[in-house]
Amino acid sequence: MQELPKDACFHCLQPIPRGVELTVDYEQQPRRVCCAGCQAVAETIIEHGLSAYYKHRDLDKPQQTPILPDELNNLDVYDHPDVQREFVRVLDGDMQQAALTVSNITCSACAWLIERELQAITGVDKAVVNLSSQRLQVTWDPNQVSVSEMIKRLAGIGYQALPFQPNQQEQQFSRQRKGFIRRLGLAGLATMQVMMLAFALYFGVVSDLDETTRDYIWAVSLVFATPVILYSAQPFYMGALRALQAKQLNMDVPVSIALLGAYTASVYAVFKGTGEVYFESISMFTFFLLSGRYLELLAKERALRFATNRLTLMPQLATRETEQGNESIAVKQLQQGDVIVVNPGETIAADGELLSAEAWVDESLLSGESLPNRRIKGQTVVAGSINQQSAIRIRVTAAAQQTVLAGIVAMQDSALAEKPQVQQVIDKVAGYFVSGILVIATLTFLSWWWIQPEHALWVTLAVLVATCPCALSLAAPTAITGTIHRLNRQGILVKGAQVLESVKSLDVVCFDKTGTLTEGKFKLVDRIDVADIEYTNALISGMEAFSEHPLALPLKHLSDRPYGFEQQIQLVAGMGLEAVTNKGEHLRLGSAEFIRQWLPEADIEPGYNVILASQSQVLAQLKVEDELREDAAATINKLHRLGVQTQLISGDDMSRVKLVAEQLGIHEYYGQQKPDDKLTLIKQLQQQGKTVWMVGDGLNDGPVLAQAHLSMTFANASDLAKTAADVVILSNKLGSVYDVIESAQKSRVIMRQNFSWALLYNVSVLPVAALGLIAPWAAALGMSLSSLLVIANSLRLYRE
Repeated sequence: MQELPKDACFHCLQPIPRGVELTVDYEQQPRRVCCAGCQAVAETIIEHGLSAYYKHRDLDKPQQTPILPDELNNLDVYDHPDVQREFVRVLDGDMQQAALTVSNITCSACAWLIERELQAITGVDKAVVNLSSQRLQVTWDPNQVSVSEMIKRLAGIGYQALPFQPNQQEQQFSRQRKGFIRRLGLAGLATMQVMMLAFALYFGVVSDLDETTRDYIWAVSLVFATPVILYSAQPFYMGALRALQAKQLNMDVPVSIALLGAYTASVYAVFKGTGEVYFESISMFTFFLLSGRYLELLAKERALRFATNRLTLMPQLATRETEQGNESIAVKQLQQGDVIVVNPGETIAADGELLSAEAWVDESLLSGESLPNRRIKGQTVVAGSINQQSAIRIRVTAAAQQTVLAGIVAMQDSALAEKPQVQQVIDKVAGYFVSGILVIATLTFLSWWWIQPEHALWVTLAVLVATCPCALSLAAPTAITGTIHRLNRQGILVKGAQVLESVKSLDVVCFDKTGTLTEGKFKLVDRIDVADIEYTNALISGMEAFSEHPLALPLKHLSDRPYGFEQQIQLVAGMGLEAVTNKGEHLRLGSAEFIRQWLPEADIEPGYNVILASQSQVLAQLKVEDELREDAAATINKLHRLGVQTQLISGDDMSRVKLVAEQLGIHEYYGQQKPDDKLTLIKQLQQQGKTVWMVGDGLNDGPVLAQAHLSMTFANASDLAKTAADVVILSNKLGSVYDVIESAQKSRVIMRQNFSWALLYNVSVLPVAALGLIAPWAAALGMSLSSLLVIANSLRLYRE
């Protein structure tokens, strides 16, 4: 066994944090490991008799050493809690979610088979495969099924699955690239040699050759073509077998039939010394098809690099405070409640509460905005942000797969994996198209066998090759991947592909006011007090401490000694707060309407929007102002130019809602709307047959966001709003609403172009091939160029 690097983990070869004294027994010697997860994995490897893994790995390339060897793919090590911390997210209701990298996925039939196989398992709630990334997102109940069970089930149908790791994703792409290059190199070399030998065939001089020379040329061609058919073309056979196993037809089926049929006939001709050989067509077809798939792989890699880089930039070590002083610890070992120290220039390793007085952080990794953001004590800072100034202290609230950053990547995976309706239609069309090709190819063969038997095979081969619906299957996935990548670069996170469906018939965009059309950064500008101001401030601060409404932020710190309410404070949605003091005095803090339920004749000044009152009198009136977003007016104007109607629906006072609506040019507006009222308005619009988008960020907007055809919120919105929304705007720019519409419309245009071209090519080339007017090698070239055109067209979405 090679010598390990000094202070390196025996299993993963990463540096061992100071203070970690974990070991495993290997060859009767204790070996140090960096964490409990590596310890559990290493012990499982040794216990299952697979310790030869440690003797054959390459210690000179620690970053290329996978966390688990291939032999362990079907073992229960993935069920270990310490191992699962690195790739499993815990959802509401004890459900769990993980992204798995699945190899050997070639087409939609593969995805269908994987999804069907997993969803047949009791306890699996959802399984969705993203063809572009070859990644599977699965949601399951851990009380009913384990990760190892799902991996074993996939292995049983021929697919190798591993927990998604950013570095492993890069390694997988690297392995795939190298595999393609080897197969391409062999096919290209064989094509050149066989074409040189077949040169005489194209110029009709074979008849001048004696049979011995001809047989020699055929035999040499067989030698060169055989490795191509057995090695280079192997991915097509595997894809066809898996499709047939799933009782589906994919593009690999006609390709495999064409290759094996032509090769078998050619071998028969060589040994019989009579007939036709197609070795040059076999080699060239394989080379062109592999070239197309290799370029497709490069396009996928480019599309996914943005999301993967987000996680690869995360630090491996963090500095944790202990009673004995600071210590370095692996990030994966951080627990909720730990206090970490982040020095200037370092990346924050976990989500947490800022304990320092102030911090300036660069959140460009999440939002795309490079300008530092100010955070004050008590506010949340997120993993992936970079500390810009002095050292700060953070109390960890979420680490590893529970961080906001990990959630962003998980939501992006979900968006890439989800198939819009247009993709489902294309997949169905492609399936029928393949069936039709096989029927037409059979009729073509029989017809030519009856007319000119010597041409029957090569004409049929040309039909199978030329009409392969590769471009048809690529039409939508490449466009969707490009659109999601483009939006991510703009700081817009799309959870699902439904944005592409709803944008085609978009009629109305409804906006909340506070924190949506306005900045949500309130300040107290005026007040009228009846009672003692210190006592009033204490009451207001004590009550607002229980509120998450943006209006509450400038009021929470009115008093250094807020009143401590022993009685439970009640939140009345869309109205305010109700509380009881220790002396039994009932108080209300909220809107004028809320106060007038107690005091109908209360003299409340216009414009004062936060009122404190008892059951007998108004105690204080506060005017809390907010500012419009800088790009609010421009965004509304752009929507109007698109012909999209806008509405303002807010729970605020009608006079303030009217003022904002008039400033922005919104003609339909509704004030003093409770959550139920907002929901009713959305439903009424939908009953009129209109497609409705909702943009909001409040705690009370969750039901409305869920009801709308498509909903958007901001990164600083309430958790309920972010859960309900389909699009999360990380950059906090209202103009992103227009960007989503524009990108979705461009994506639909690109998809329509891709689909039209692919369908036109396949339909037009079919009669040409069936009439024997195109050679098999030319058919292979045309089919490959058709697929490349679709990929190139979709790549425009990355640049625009």
